[in-house]
Amino acid sequence: MKRNHNSLTRNHFLRVLKNLFFVFVALINFPFASTKLKKEKVEMFKITDLPQNGPWPTSDPFLFCVHHEDAFPKGNEKMGPAASLSGRDLGQDFMLKDGWRMYHGRVVPGFPGHPHRGFETITVVRKGLVDHSDSLGASGRYGNGDVQWMTAGKGVLHAEMFPLLNQDKDNPLELFQIWLNLPAKNKMVDPHFKMMWNEYLPKITSVDNNGKKTQLEVAVGRLGNEKAPAPPPNSWAADPNNDVAIYNVRMEAGASWKLPKAAKGVNRTLYFYEGSEIIVDGKKIPHYHSADLREDVDITIESGTDLSHFLILQGKPINEPVVQHGPFVMNNKQQIREAFEDYQRTKFGGWPWGRMDPVHDRRLERFAIHADGKEEYRSI
Repeated sequence: MKRNHNSLTRNHFLRVLKNLFFVFVALINFPFASTKLKKEKVEMFKITDLPQNGPWPTSDPFLFCVHHEDAFPKGNEKMGPAASLSGRDLGQDFMLKDGWRMYHGRVVPGFPGHPHRGFETITVVRKGLVDHSDSLGASGRYGNGDVQWMTAGKGVLHAEMFPLLNQDKDNPLELFQIWLNLPAKNKMVDPHFKMMWNEYLPKITSVDNNGKKTQLEVAVGRLGNEKAPAPPPNSWAADPNNDVAIYNVRMEAGASWKLPKAAKGVNRTLYFYEGSEIIVDGKKIPHYHSADLREDVDITIESGTDLSHFLILQGKPINEPVVQHGPFVMNNKQQIREAFEDYQRTKFGGWPWGRMDPVHDRRLERFAIHADGKEEYRSI
């Protein structure tokens, strides 16, 4: 596949510089989102109402988790929605209208080029496709069960667009984007881009005494003898002692399943996003709520009268100060200022794509082209 390495247009370049200038100036006058992570365990079995349109609360080592679910319509010739965009705040369209959002996209929904430093993004796509492009020259199209893992490290600029390939039918999208923190010693490592294709993710099926099934996908980490592909080398998850895991679980109505205990000291949170209710060790969890779970005992989970889906995030805490401002997550305010200065000066390697919201050729299926030239191809 031939990559597009046209220079960023002058208008795009000036727009990016202008936006970053105002953000950088704002750093002087606006408070940082700063949190000193607690060393004690999070409160066990705290049940939290999850926001319908925004990030979910997470525990160390996780920073952020958001659930995007959009009933996108048929696509047009530009792979955007074949529907009116009237009444939408294009560029900032986060309110659900007609079942879908454009997010920061203006033609194709998604997130045009933006920078990150100091953490990792893990994108778990249940339905639909995502087009990735970054300042390292890497690109890809993934989805329908795939997981993409990107270590931002010392800095990367990337775009994640949602191409609507189907022109004869709707294009539903559902994904989770999860931010995993990096410890101080690894915040300035080289960026890394990795695909974890659906075909290679462990799938586990458990059948209870009543013949009801629970199906579990190990997106990250391990469960019992089943182990997901290795994480990037500098990730907090690369050390098995940190017991970082992401599970996506589907339970039939009335099914019962036992979640095995994790390593001592692990933070573990369950996010119930589809179904009427589940029962966790005798406690009812309503739809679109989370629960912080004990890690040192097996946990019995029962599905209610409907099919249930939930996500589990777990890992040992890093226990370091966190200072976040927008797309940068460091350990102190000076490092945040340096991140903005570095980005203004270097653009984290520049932008080798002809537009800030690139989408790939409609004819392409799933693929990944890495910065070192390695190529991977999968069918849709």
